[in-house]
Amino acid sequence: MKKLLFLALVFFSTTVLFAQENPVNWKYRVEKIGNLEYNIIAEADIQDGWYMYSQYLESNDGPIPTSFDFSKNKTLSLIGKNEESGNIKKVFDKVFDMNVVKFAHKAIFTQKIKLASAANSIVGSIEYMCCDEGMCLPPKRVPFEISLKKLIS
Repeated sequence: MKKLLFLALVFFSTTVLFAQENPVNWKYRVEKIGNLEYNIIAEADIQDGWYMYSQYLESNDGPIPTSFDFSKNKTLSLIGKNEESGNIKKVFDKVFDMNVVKFAHKAIFTQKIKLASAANSIVGSIEYMCCDEGMCLPPKRVPFEISLKKLIS
């Protein structure tokens, strides 16, 4: 209930902000680590004063966690969980009344994958929520496509 009320307030209070530039900019890269094995790296540059949340929160009663959706591809399999690095802070958040893990300035997500056969690209999307000390923007979904052409041998 608390989460539903909060999200309603977020949507109501941020209608003016839709015209504002998004405080998070994404960059993607890929590293070949073995035969048809790659690290997919998504890096978020977060504007000063803003932050976004980890994928791994202690409860679903708080903010929307960052999530990755790799488009269904029969040749792609994820190896392990998506690892996080960057400017990570573990704090008690008064708005959500819970401990949260959030990023300020920079967040780096690394997912190891294996392909069953050669592919030209990896396609998916990232959903995340960003906040400052006074408000949160509605969750945003950003599609991505990462080329593997230069790495295929």
